[in-house]
Amino acid sequence: MLQKSKYNIILNLNNSDRKLIANSLYGSADVLSREEFERYEQNDFSDDVWASRGYAVDLAAEQAEFQKQYIDFIDDRDADEIQLFFAPTYACNFDCDYCYQTEYTSANSEFKPEVVDAFFEYIGREFAGRKKYCTLFGGEPLLPQSKAVSLITYFLNQAKKHNLETAIVTNGYHLKKYLPILQTAVIREVQVTLDGQGEVHDKRRPLKGGGSTFDEIVAGIDGLLEADIPVNLRMVVDSSNVESLASLATFAIERGWTKHAGFKTQLGRNYELHTCQKNGQALYSRIQMYKEVGELIDKHPHILKFHRPSFHFVKSLHDKGELPAALFDACPGCKTEWAFDYQGNIYSCTATVGKSDETLGTFYPEVTKNEYEIEKWQDRDVLAIEECRTCNLSLVCGGGCGSVAKNKTGRLDTPDCRPIREVAQTGASLFFSTQGNSRRMP
Repeated sequence: MLQKSKYNIILNLNNSDRKLIANSLYGSADVLSREEFERYEQNDFSDDVWASRGYAVDLAAEQAEFQKQYIDFIDDRDADEIQLFFAPTYACNFDCDYCYQTEYTSANSEFKPEVVDAFFEYIGREFAGRKKYCTLFGGEPLLPQSKAVSLITYFLNQAKKHNLETAIVTNGYHLKKYLPILQTAVIREVQVTLDGQGEVHDKRRPLKGGGSTFDEIVAGIDGLLEADIPVNLRMVVDSSNVESLASLATFAIERGWTKHAGFKTQLGRNYELHTCQKNGQALYSRIQMYKEVGELIDKHPHILKFHRPSFHFVKSLHDKGELPAALFDACPGCKTEWAFDYQGNIYSCTATVGKSDETLGTFYPEVTKNEYEIEKWQDRDVLAIEECRTCNLSLVCGGGCGSVAKNKTGRLDTPDCRPIREVAQTGASLFFSTQGNSRRMP
């Protein structure tokens, strides 16, 4: 006897009695008329289309399909490209009011060329045969002092020598100084943060000791795009700056950034990670952020020319006509992501780098590894997390962030639950028309 699939997700469509049904295991999505939804609610699956689309299943067959896709996912992940973060410093020239690294910044050792050599020797040996790339992180990796410039130049040259692309996460203030260096390196992209236009950004991300930063960053972004170096522009959002998304979008469009093939954007939610923030009352929950952004887009549609939020699977469904593949693990730590620092330490990911109690070993001056802790990170997925095994949203959520879960509970094998249904509902209301008959998604 056929039963409703565990992985069906039902969403409302605005001002309509129709529903959007999506199945995260089988990758199906359809708009149901009121009559079709009533049949679904009554378990009337006499029409073969319910089974062919995976909405009505034999539970044993569905479990077999889950196991097959899970094995394929793990195989693909184990062969996937690895991102190797390297923090050349935890120092920074900015005084951002939401920085989470301030309380555990350490300067007990000096960044030296020998550390760079040890890093490339280590990753060449440990990840031999794997596709990989490096990402410079911090702190702020692009500081202006001559020694910092020299060491970053050395790092980029070594990456190029080892046929590795390098991405850079920077506040962008000294991009103009580094542009000649970046033009000779193999740069995948440069991620830069603007938290609004002009004074809005400057208030949130000033220089240490005071001073505006917006104009210098804009000039740096202009320089990167003119040099055809890809830019990933990030805006960190909370209630104090979300309204400026519309004006920042206008600025980027008028500046010509959005027409450049190498320009993309992302929204980051300002939240507490490891430490409390000065302005905690401004923080959004995940659903609050998405709802606010959705309302802003409704009022200012030009935002979509600047940034198109994912709303989990909804943007992919709208733009590509398909759901993302089932996500059996959302945490890349110790799988497709590792982090390293100038002191020779090894960490699981960017969320843990710099925390002394989160080190997993060293690559300099000697190689050591805490295999027991590494294995915990590598074992974490939706099958290892008890709550995920019974959750019908697990293949969209993937268990969430391991570091956030560990902060909350002290254990990695617990979920970082996301408001999947609520966020997707916001996206469905924004992206999907309520006109026309029931239909299969294109």
